[in-house]
Amino acid sequence: MRVIRRQWWAWAIVVLVVAAAAVPLVQQWLTNPDDQRLVDLDVYRTGGQMLLDGRPVYDYYTPAPQLLPFTYPPIAAMLAVLLAAMSWETAQWVWTAGVFVALAVTVWFSFRQVLERDSLRKYAPWLFALLMVMCTYLMPIRDQVRFGQVDILLVALCLVDCVARRPWWPRGFLIGLATAVKLTPGVFLIYLLITRQWRTFFMASFAAALLTLLPFAVIPQDAVDFWFSALLDPERLGANAATTNQSIRGMLIRLYLPQEWMTSLIWLVIVAVVGWFGFRGARDAYQRGDTLTAVALVGLMAVLLSPVAWIHHLAWVVVVLAAIVGDGRDPVRLRVAAGVWLYYVVPVPWWGSALISAKIPGVSLVLGKIVQNGFGLGAVALVWLLVSWLPKRRQIG
Repeated sequence: MRVIRRQWWAWAIVVLVVAAAAVPLVQQWLTNPDDQRLVDLDVYRTGGQMLLDGRPVYDYYTPAPQLLPFTYPPIAAMLAVLLAAMSWETAQWVWTAGVFVALAVTVWFSFRQVLERDSLRKYAPWLFALLMVMCTYLMPIRDQVRFGQVDILLVALCLVDCVARRPWWPRGFLIGLATAVKLTPGVFLIYLLITRQWRTFFMASFAAALLTLLPFAVIPQDAVDFWFSALLDPERLGANAATTNQSIRGMLIRLYLPQEWMTSLIWLVIVAVVGWFGFRGARDAYQRGDTLTAVALVGLMAVLLSPVAWIHHLAWVVVVLAAIVGDGRDPVRLRVAAGVWLYYVVPVPWWGSALISAKIPGVSLVLGKIVQNGFGLGAVALVWLLVSWLPKRRQIG
């Protein structure tokens, strides 16, 4: 933070540069037809509005043509009351600004090894601007702006909770908050448990439990509706076979096996193997003192092991890139990071979808499926890279 205080004028320019780079995205997604604009933010506001109106949160859908239900735990609906209190236009701008603030926090804490290097310290503002612009155009981040998504905020909460040097809050609280708002960050509880970070684990568990139980006292019927009905229906999240579902289960569903139980059985086996490999790698990274790589791996577990993980859930790629880059001294790691960045900038899964639609004999059925699952398969490859390749590369470097 000393870098920021000493070069405040440079950081002011950074804000302008990032804002200018974000203009095309913001202009595209905040000026498109109203029924296509920030549709997930509309879901959040609707949940909050239902509470203000005294109506059942989980029975209501956003207006046509989207018809999207509220799919988050009831504490999220309680927090969304703040959004419902704003006008729709104000909420769009406030939320979009919040997305970029959360991205800035994520980029700073992820790439801190580079930004705080003595030899690069005076260039930190310009490096930060470059990293912000590059990360803004990753497809999972573009989708944060497009849909008005919450994922990058959850990434920032979990990341900062794990890597902040001297947090002013009880470490673990932010993970608990993220878990209560959207269940998938709960994978960090497993990470805290296997790395024996007991105090942080108990704080995260306590915060998650408290924020989960609170709605039973405030909005009991909505709490019951979520935990005993809405949560049990995966189709509320959207079509599980859609291209955007890049979880392991999503990739398997798109194989259209003859029996559903076959898909479920294969999924459980693969999840067990990937989960064991990924969490073991996260534990080993933590024990080596490489907390950033551990966080990146756990974030990938949140995506791959979840029954449904849309492309925007892969906002964790920002942290993965930083883990690969390290302190920026190894040119091989920099080249690998550049390749990963480019891969997640281009719309690989949609190329696969187009290839399948083309119905080219001998090509569409096989290659199309592989490309359609490109981001999910890429995430699996990133797990291997962080667990197996990166430690060896670090020894060579």
